[in-house]
Amino acid sequence: MNTSITKPPVQENINLSPYNTLRVEAKADQFITISEPSQLLAIYNKDFFKKYSPVILGGGSNVLIKSDLKQPVLKISIPGIEIIHERDKEILIKSGAGVTWHDFVSFCVEKGFGGIENLALIPGTVGAAPIQNIGAYGVELKDTFHSLKAFLPETGEERVFSINECDFGYRDSIFKKSLKGKVIITEVTLRLQKPPHTIEDSYYALQEYFQSNGIKSPTIKDVFNAVVEIRESKLPNPELIGNAGSFFKNPIVEVSVYQKLKQQYPSIPSFEAGAGKIKIPAGWLIEQAGWKGKKVGNVGTYKNQALVLVNHGGATGEEIYEHAMKIRESVKEKFGVELDPEVNVIS
Repeated sequence: MNTSITKPPVQENINLSPYNTLRVEAKADQFITISEPSQLLAIYNKDFFKKYSPVILGGGSNVLIKSDLKQPVLKISIPGIEIIHERDKEILIKSGAGVTWHDFVSFCVEKGFGGIENLALIPGTVGAAPIQNIGAYGVELKDTFHSLKAFLPETGEERVFSINECDFGYRDSIFKKSLKGKVIITEVTLRLQKPPHTIEDSYYALQEYFQSNGIKSPTIKDVFNAVVEIRESKLPNPELIGNAGSFFKNPIVEVSVYQKLKQQYPSIPSFEAGAGKIKIPAGWLIEQAGWKGKKVGNVGTYKNQALVLVNHGGATGEEIYEHAMKIRESVKEKFGVELDPEVNVIS
């Protein structure tokens, strides 16, 4: 690590609205932009991490900031994409944690590197992707993950995590459990395919798209375009209306629980989740509970996708949180199923 880098710039009393996609206008007493991994060591050497428990912010797409923040905010803005190893059939490619995830996917697809095209248009940064083990349309980050590098605030050291050390699960990883708040991801390396690619198009929405567009043998570019078009039709643009994408995880229940629900609600959709468990779309549960398109004050659920909570303008983090908890209680009362937030609630 280059220790000659000067300490990062510090701003005070910053409105966080531009830095979270829900557009909540909370303020941060201190806002520190990290554009080089060595800047983390620079503030570590000033006992920063002993004095504070900072909020780590990437693209701000998977967070709900409930109130003004007294603790410092570290905005991870480390750039750069680099090919680090190439073979006949695969390639290892590294990205700085601050690169926008969709830009990274676009870069890989244009270069002919396959494996993450199904994850197009997922908001956020590359650094946040392993924390959530992001997934969509039959693909998860762990399917292509090779390793990541992280800074350890407790010791000032760097550490490389292999896939086996990340404990990836459904929208989950070790970084949301035992290592929550204990690492700062600085770069991520993926193992991607060179042609010929393995195409994942088993999801009904993709098959329907290809059929309607006369595409019989889709390429990774076709999959990319399909995912972008489908997501844009279902999800609101955060630039136009504040939202954090899917607010809740799709609940996974025992087969026996699903069978009871199926008897009462024959049209309930489901997906196999392995190990004798069933995944139920949270959006369907929320819609059936009467929340789709519903607006309460400045907060609402999106008209095209009940899984997405939106800020119609001026909503506080507390208002959005209360709205989410009312939805959660309503679904629990109607179906007996508990919804867990997918977003990270910060207060």
